[in-house]
Order: sequence, then structure tokens, then C-alpha cells
Amino acid sequence: MDTFPPSRFFPPPETADPDGLVAVGGRLSPPWILDAYRHGIFPWPFTGDVGLMTWWSPDPRAVIEFDGFHVSRRLLRTCRSEKFSVTSDRDFAGVIQGCATENGRTNSTWLFPAMIRAYTRLFELGHAHSIEVWHEGLLAGGTYGVSIGGLFAAESKFYRVRDASKVALAHLVDHLRARGYKLLDIQQRTAHTARLGAIQIPRKEYICRLQKAIDLPVTFGEGLESRF
Repeated sequence: MDTFPPSRFFPPPETADPDGLVAVGGRLSPPWILDAYRHGIFPWPFTGDVGLMTWWSPDPRAVIEFDGFHVSRRLLRTCRSEKFSVTSDRDFAGVIQGCATENGRTNSTWLFPAMIRAYTRLFELGHAHSIEVWHEGLLAGGTYGVSIGGLFAAESKFYRVRDASKVALAHLVDHLRARGYKLLDIQQRTAHTARLGAIQIPRKEYICRLQKAIDLPVTFGEGLESRF
């Protein structure tokens, strides 16, 4: 860890307070956001005021291990059925808007307009990617995140049709495994992600794995690689 280049903008993540808060302020620009992810930090604002942007590195950190992701028999049947079709990077705007507004999230989400613009810019630059799930020609659910080398930081997911978000995550995990990713970060574990196999690891371990992952010659690619 001593040889890892320090952040251009942030203090070391181990200086975070007990809740994981590393810094307040800064800019929601690609250089700032990518630098944050490269050092185990992510933006998560309290309010829509960009001037009050907060940056976090919780301890422990939640991840999904590629060999530990749990696909139930029911979910496997759904993934293999013809109920849904799944694509990648076809409608990033639709996915991030869905994550901000569906399931009662309007006005109660961290995906404020400035955040949506920031991640959309990352998508335009090739640093963010989406998985879309379609049902009868309409966007039924999806997920998106940030990709740096062998790291994929999954940010949010949503559904409009039952199971669509789970299908999106299952396809994402399989795609990342096929492409050679080594670290799938989900930031914080919930009861829902725990049922899918999410675990918590110490921040120190996460940073060590992150440093190895981000330098790998891995890309998200075009098109979806999945066993389903």
C-alpha cells in the first residue's frame, strides 16, 4: 500500500470518521469521481446542494464475490425464460433515471440531477456502464456502475416489473466474470444483497484488492457476455 499513488483530491480513506466520511465539498467532475473510486472513496450527498457533496469510504466495505453470488432456482428459471431480454449500454439514461425515480424514490434518493449528470458524463467517456432489462419492448429494470480496470463499482438498480432488477444483477455478475473483472464493489450490504451473497470485508482488505484490480487490462466490452 505504501507504493500506491496518493489521491490528488482526498485524504487517505483510513482517515474517515466512524461513519466512513472522508471529505466534504469538491467537484462532481470525471477527474474527481474517478480519483475517488481509484482510492476506495465514492460520492454520496446528503442533499441536492452540490456544494455540500460528501465523499465516503466505509469500514467494512460490501462486495459480491464472483464465486459467491447466489442465483436461486427461481431466478435462474427467470433468467433463462423468454420473459425478459437483456442488453448492455443501450439506454444508460433510462436506467439511471429509473434508479432515481422508481419504487418511491422520487425526492428521496441520493441521485439528484447533478449526480445524474455526473454519471452520465462518465458513461459518455466510457467509464460507466448499464445493464437494461426489457419486457414487451419497454424498459423493465436495470443497473449501472463505474468501471476502472478490473473494478466494477455497482451503484444502483431498479425495477418496474417483478424480478427485473435481480435479472439485471445476475447478468451483470456473469458478464463481469466473463470479462475478467476481479472486484465487484456494492459499498454497503443490505438484507436484500446479503441474500444474493454479498459479504463485508475490512476497508484495508478492500483497498489492497482495489489496488490490484484497477491496473488490470480489463474492459467492459461491447455486447453482453452471459451464460443465461
